[in-house]
Formats: sequence, structure tokens, C-alpha cells
Amino acid sequence: MGVNSNRVEDSSGVACHENTVRVSIEAMPPLEIHTVCLPPTQTTLHKLKHRLSEIFFPDDPLHRFKNQTLFTRVILGLQYFLPIFEWGSNYSFKLLRSDVISGLTIASLAIPQGISYAKLANLPPIVGLYSSFVPPLIYSILGSSRHLAVGPVSIASLVMGTMLSEVVSYSEEPILYLKLAFTATFFAGLFQASLGLLRLGFIIDFLSKATLIGFMAGSAVIVSLQQLKGLLGIVHFTSKMGIIPVLSSVFEHREECSWQTIVMGFSFLIFLLTTRQISMRKPKLFWISAAAPLTSVILSTILVFSLKSKLHGIITIGHLPKGLNPPSSNMLYFHGPYLALAIKTGIVTGILSLTEGIAVGRTFAALQNYQVDGNKEMMAIGLMNMAGSSSSCYVTTGSFSRSAVNYNAGAKTAVSNIIMASAVLVTLLFLMPLFQYTPNFILAAIIITAVIGLIDYQAAFRLWKVDKLDFLSCFCSFFGVLFISVPMGLAIAVSVSVFKILLHVTRPNTIVLGNIPGTHIYQSPGRYREALRVPSFLILAVESPIYFANSTYLQERILRWVREEEEWIRAKNESTLKCVILDMTAVTAIDTSGIETMCELRKMLEKRSLQLVLANPVGTVMEKLHQSEVLDSFGLYGLYLTVGEAVANISSLWKAQP
Repeated sequence: MGVNSNRVEDSSGVACHENTVRVSIEAMPPLEIHTVCLPPTQTTLHKLKHRLSEIFFPDDPLHRFKNQTLFTRVILGLQYFLPIFEWGSNYSFKLLRSDVISGLTIASLAIPQGISYAKLANLPPIVGLYSSFVPPLIYSILGSSRHLAVGPVSIASLVMGTMLSEVVSYSEEPILYLKLAFTATFFAGLFQASLGLLRLGFIIDFLSKATLIGFMAGSAVIVSLQQLKGLLGIVHFTSKMGIIPVLSSVFEHREECSWQTIVMGFSFLIFLLTTRQISMRKPKLFWISAAAPLTSVILSTILVFSLKSKLHGIITIGHLPKGLNPPSSNMLYFHGPYLALAIKTGIVTGILSLTEGIAVGRTFAALQNYQVDGNKEMMAIGLMNMAGSSSSCYVTTGSFSRSAVNYNAGAKTAVSNIIMASAVLVTLLFLMPLFQYTPNFILAAIIITAVIGLIDYQAAFRLWKVDKLDFLSCFCSFFGVLFISVPMGLAIAVSVSVFKILLHVTRPNTIVLGNIPGTHIYQSPGRYREALRVPSFLILAVESPIYFANSTYLQERILRWVREEEEWIRAKNESTLKCVILDMTAVTAIDTSGIETMCELRKMLEKRSLQLVLANPVGTVMEKLHQSEVLDSFGLYGLYLTVGEAVANISSLWKAQP
């Protein structure tokens, strides 16, 4: 069994001088001592290329182009950048029939929701319909999801309305407000498309699922409370989004409440919630909840129109202009005192809508066993928002509720978005006068029904059971939205997520390992009761990269382990501690600060007559240790391939000594 002088073999395959010794540990079979090898030699340029490829191209998007003719590459390029060319060549009448049914189904949901969400963003209701026409058409060409139903969504609408209304009031300066909304949409699209083009999608991963659960639940509560204005018939209402200002406004203006509005509003709300529950319990009856919003709009409009002479306290939408989206490129606001507000609003709503759209697309793609390209989705959503900003649309993305209806209705391709947009087109051209008497309370009821599904208390309960830090993140974002504001709640959510990352990086886990008798397996005694400490050895596992941010902590924590081990030995009158073994299996990287820490730690332990041994450093760590010439200072027996080999060989050396 070979034991070499420095236990390192270069990539050239030439091993160092080896001494042959026979080793064995009591109650264990003999163990061969292997050589620890360096990774293959690579140039700095090759390493940089590989690293950048792993960061920006983890999915290797160009693998299909290898070994292909020029014509084939052109076709593949078109299919890559315009997915419609990929699935369009195999499109059939059977698929069209399914897409028509699903498209008309989601249109019945998209039309009332579009009007409602525009009100949520403090925009004219017609803008919500405009936003349900142009963006879906563009997404159907560029998007890679077959089931994503595109249009306005509640969270992005709420955030845009909140951020813009804090500075500019739509009622006082409607033209300026529209300019800022369209400009924010442009910057949202520019930001989203840039992330996709530069393949920087990992930025949105800073919004963890835990923080999003809390943020969306808090936003849903605030949105629902804001709809009390419509359900109670209150004319004067606060534009603030905190729970305290909203409830205070309800109490202060309670004399404005209209009993007719309350009765009809809550009646339709109960109807919508009932249909939602039916569809949730019996998924095959999804069409009931899908058709309920449009049915409610029609019934409430007929009711108000029929009783308009008797119902004086009910507020309606009023006149909506007919016609296609008017161009709005001339309204984009690229200079002036409010430009920073438009950019900030665009980036925040862009991040939120992008996160929701990609998450929804991947959810339904997983159900049908196909893949959604995140970078393509970013570009598709970004480009459709940029185009939308020039056609009187505000921020749009994939809606979970409409996508769920689209999926359940049997959508096969993105053509369902085209069918939905066609239905919206017919509405814009011919049906707009019919919405004149649509009451505001029905829009409020539709919004409440839609956002109530964002309150996922079961997910919060699972977070509490699995990860208390994730639950804290969820808790902070929820109450930040509820008691401060929506943007501040989002900022708190991101801050908690970043804090969690820093906590894991700067305070990594270290554990003591013990041997499972009769094997060469080493595990934590706290996890495996049969795992026993090895006399005279302290075996530690470091479960993170060793960087400048955690190297000092790791040094202090390892010295503390040594002190506690020596105290335990004195208390139990056990064998003297002689060797500390660091299992570096989980140390995926090390920098110069980490290497310096290893050197200092070795010197400190030597002063205490303790040997420091490294076990199983991974390739990149091994390479850096070798290049820094640190391995020479560890001596003949300072590096092993496994913990078992280290214990076996060092134990045999101790026994061989007189």
C-alpha cells in the first residue's frame, strides 16, 4: 500500500517517491493509502472561460448548433430566438381546437381582471384592456411556455400604483401619471430584456420563495382592504397602502357607505368565492370559477342599468372609449424631475413581474414535462413590455390564476394567448359601451377573489417546520408590507434574503465526526448514535467554501473545538489528543485568506503539540494549496484522500514508534 512523500500526484501522471507500509486499525479491515492527485493542468484563460460558461451558460444553449450545417444553424437560430418557429411547423387543427377553447375561456377571465387591475394601479380601466391585447400577441411569438397566460397582474399593479401615487396623483395630474406609468413599463421591459440578453437571471433569485410567500400574502391583504372602498361605496378614501391608514380611512368615512352597494357587493363576492371553492375542490369544474367574473360583470351591469333610477349611491366605471390601443411612444418620459421615480418603479415592478412570470411558466412546464428557458422568458417578457409601453399598456406578465385556467382548459401552445387577444380586440372594437354601467363594487369583488389565493398559510406553516430562518424572512416581509408599505416590505424581504446568504457564508457549519465501528465511515455522533470518537483524534468537517468572509470565524471555531475536546478528555480521563483532521469534502473553494488561515491554524496547533491533517480537498482547493506551496509545510503525513486513510495510516505510525 503506497504512502508517498507529499501525497500529491501531478496531472502528468508522474507520482512522487513512495514508501510501502502495512497499516491496519483495530476492528477494521486493512486500508490502502491512496495518492491525492492534482486536477489536470489548465491555462488561466481556459479556467476563466470555463468559469464564465458555468455562470452565464449553465444550460449550454449552443449545444444544438454543434456539428450542424449552415442552413440547419439558421433554422435552429430562428427557433431559438422565435420559439413560434419551433412548435408552429407541427401545428394542427386538433391543437387549434384546444387552444381556441382555452383562449376563449381565459378571455372571459382576462377582460374583467384587466379592467380591475388597471383600477388597482390607479390607471383608467381601458388601459387594463389595452394591456391584455398587445403583450399576449408578442409573447405568443417570443415566449417558450405553452401555458402562460399573459396580462396585468395584481402585485405589479399594486406596486406601480403605490409607488407612483406617493409622488403624483392621477386625479390631479392624469397626463403626467400616465406618462410615468408608460415610462416605468418601458424601463421594466428594458431591465427584463437586459437580464435575459446578458444571462443575468440569477439576480432575481435574491427574492427567495420564502420572502415571496410573505410579500404576496401581505400584498393580498392590503389589496383586499383597499377594495373596501368599492365594496362599501366610499367616495373619499386613502391612497396609502398600510393596514392602519386603510382601516382608519374606513372608520373616518363610514357615513359615505351605501347600503345598496354593500348588499350587492358582498353578494357577488360570496358568489365569486363560492365558485372558486367549487373549482378548487373539483378541478374538472375549473370553468365555473373562470366564467364567474365575466358572468358577475354582466349580471351586475344589467342590474345597475335596470335599477339606475332607484340606485343613486352606486358608482360605475363610466364611459370607456372604443378602438385599438392608441400609440403612446410620444408619452414616454425620459427627462425631468420624475425620471428617477419612473426608473425605480420600473425596476421594482420588473423584478416582481419577472419573478412571477418565470415561476408560473416553470410550474406548468413541470406538470407537462417540458422545459421553460428562463433567459428566453426574460427577453420575451421584457420585449413585450417595451412594446406595450409604446401602445398604451402598463406592466404585464404571466398570471397564475389565468395560467391555471389556461392549463385546465387544455391549452396546447401559445396560440391560446392569440385567441384571448382576439377576444379582447372584439371587446375593444365593439363592446366597450356595454361596460358604462359596470359598478365598481364588482371590480373590487373580482380583485379580492383573485388575490385571496396569494395567501398561502400552508406554505408558511411548512417554512416554520422546515427552516425557522426562512419563516423569519417570510414573517418580516409579510408584516413589512402590512404595516409600513409595499415597496418597503419588498426591500425588507430582499434584505432578509441577503442577510440569510451572508449568515450562511460568514458562519458556516462545522461538525465533529466519529467512526461507525467495523467500517471506514465517519459521521456525526449527534446524528448517528453508533458513531464513536476515535481516541487521540479530533475529526472535523467544514461544510462550506473557505473565504475571507469566514476564514477568521473558522479558525476561532476550530480552536474552540480543540479546547472543548481537550476539556472533555481531561474530564473523561481519555487518551491525549494528538491529531486534528479536517475533512474538506464539502469545501468547494478556497481563497488566499483561507489558505493563510490554514497556515496559521497549523502553526497554532503545532505549538500545542497537535498535528493538523487535511482530508479529501476537492480539485480547485487542491490546486490552490499546491500552487501556494502550503502543502510542503504540512509535512510527510499532512494530506490524505479520505478520513479513514488518515486515521489508519497515522495510527499505524504511532504504533510503530518506540
